[in-house]
Amino acid sequence: MRYDFAPMEGLTDTVFRRLHRRYFPGVDRYYMPFYSPTIHRTLTQKESRELPPAEAEEYTVIPQILTKSAEDFLWAARVCRDLGYREVNLNVGCPSGTVVAKGKGSGMLRDPDGLARFLDAVFQDSPLPVSVKTRIGLERPEEFPAILEVYNRYPLAELIVHPRLRSQFYKGDVNLDAFAYAAEHSRNPLCYNGDIYSRSQAEALAARFPEIRAIMIGRGLLANPGMLCGCSDGAQVERFMEELLDAYTQAFGGSRNAMFRLKEHWSYLRRSFPEDSRLWKQLRKTTDVSQYREITDEIFRSLPFCPEAAKNQRPPAL
Repeated sequence: MRYDFAPMEGLTDTVFRRLHRRYFPGVDRYYMPFYSPTIHRTLTQKESRELPPAEAEEYTVIPQILTKSAEDFLWAARVCRDLGYREVNLNVGCPSGTVVAKGKGSGMLRDPDGLARFLDAVFQDSPLPVSVKTRIGLERPEEFPAILEVYNRYPLAELIVHPRLRSQFYKGDVNLDAFAYAAEHSRNPLCYNGDIYSRSQAEALAARFPEIRAIMIGRGLLANPGMLCGCSDGAQVERFMEELLDAYTQAFGGSRNAMFRLKEHWSYLRRSFPEDSRLWKQLRKTTDVSQYREITDEIFRSLPFCPEAAKNQRPPAL
């Protein structure tokens, strides 16, 4: 079974991926948070930093593209080819309100015929193999058969299915019946994505769906970074978070912005610790880096790191 790290906007950037790979082996492929091309046909400085030449990465990385324009997608795919990447991924899953309102991400699922026209143009001229990350519909699971029929018309490198509706965002249960339908009817290789918080969960899913060849994990790996290498050592996670803070401080040119980025990671990581309202409240409110270090040090010293508990929790606000 292949294990992939899901693209998480604002979280799994180049800094994070490099350090995660060093501390916690086990991920076979990392997907980049989406890049959204524009009519200007150029990369900003930030986009160039987040889309380095493929040879600069010491592991397999798949760029993800978010757009409703086939022409923009093809331009971005050519940029990725020229940088040495061997595959690109189309985002048809993002549930963000602003993204969906523009007809991008899971907003493309509103019009299966329009999605087919987009894919017609893409597969006529794409310079790279194309995989798709999708949801099962906007409002009703009954939308999925027609959506899957569209995907079946094309030779996708892979179909990554997050079996939730756009209206669910990341709440409620995943729809394993819908995924079972995909496993039975998809003509493309399948990857499962959604609510995997332990290696044992991943293995149970693989046993239930022997048709799949890959599992993509996002929030579960943020809650338990060492899930796939069997690391349940809080000291290792602490060293990882400390070096991540230092790396972001250097990348951002200051520790305050680096701290706020790390607080986003803590909103997931805290799921692997017992609840302590005092400490989590302090961490949520602090805007001082020295205080942040004191609070996180106390978390690692006073609370046991219990990653198996993460699968039983919904992500709390931080």
